[in-house]
Amino acid sequence: MIYFDHNATTPIDDRVLQVMLPFFDHYYANPSSLYKLARLSRSAIDTAREQVAQLVNARPEQVVFTSGGTEANNLALKGGLPQANILTSAFEHPSILQSVDAELIGITEQGYIDQQALSQLNKPFDLASFMLVNNETGVIQDIACLSAMLKQQGILVHTDAVQAAGKISIDFQALGVDLMSLSSHKIYGPKGCGALISSTEYLTNPLLTGGGQEAGYRAGTENVPAIVGFGKAAELACAELEQRQQHCLQLRLYLEKKLQDLPQVRVFAQDSERVANTVQFGVQNCIGEMLLMQLDRQNIAISSGSACASGEQSASHVLMAMGIEEKLAKSAIRVSLGQANTRQEIDFFVHQLKQII
Repeated sequence: MIYFDHNATTPIDDRVLQVMLPFFDHYYANPSSLYKLARLSRSAIDTAREQVAQLVNARPEQVVFTSGGTEANNLALKGGLPQANILTSAFEHPSILQSVDAELIGITEQGYIDQQALSQLNKPFDLASFMLVNNETGVIQDIACLSAMLKQQGILVHTDAVQAAGKISIDFQALGVDLMSLSSHKIYGPKGCGALISSTEYLTNPLLTGGGQEAGYRAGTENVPAIVGFGKAAELACAELEQRQQHCLQLRLYLEKKLQDLPQVRVFAQDSERVANTVQFGVQNCIGEMLLMQLDRQNIAISSGSACASGEQSASHVLMAMGIEEKLAKSAIRVSLGQANTRQEIDFFVHQLKQII
């Protein structure tokens, strides 16, 4: 199987798996207990908290572990004022768009937040939430600039950095945001674990109550093996960032050069600043889901957009927000590359795509 869907999930790194295994059988105690075996689990969580904090230049006490990026996004949007006025964009992840009734700001054809519209807000907002890296197009937002604009209006800022971690350097402090969501399984860690980075007292209404874990922000016995794995994955992502970027960038440029030979193909946001591993493109007179299934028959795994919205027949809301023609938007497929991919796999993929077209 050729796996080109790393924005949906990544295979767990064996080095991550190895540090997790002892916490399934030997160090299984509840970290909230007081005896030595439990304190070992608590210490492992503390270490992971430091590792995740280091990945994004935050303080360990700012890291709130969750079950994943979706819960982190929900906690960011629902954990504050009950009647908060929230601003977000038209191309966010479903876990943002479906969490609250928020006002949407438009985006440009290049996939960027419309800064002119942002500077002309005509009503007060309590919180704004904008993605750092779009999960479909790979476009990188200038969150630091957006945050500075919003802070002048007294608005707290959350950024969904799930697709950014491990792909670009992230500095929580330099971005000027108050809240940031992360996910373990996007950086070669286990599923079922994420984090909300918080530097604000805005969070007063936890989604889960009853245990007081995570400084009262997230009740429930901690998933120690997953948290330990997340910590190790964060450590590796930090140490190997440049190597991973260069590997994926060379592959992405190679793929895009190959796609230039196909006149039916249009790469979306091609001239925008994007993460190294992501290429989303449309194929004229084709349907994305059909392309996906045809490629699957050739043992190539790709996506037609967000895995969280798979099965939907409508065009990508991201591409529609960018003003892409609906017919072309429905033809979209996304290739998201990873560390194990090769040029030979890209050659095979492009060959098969030509045959299908």
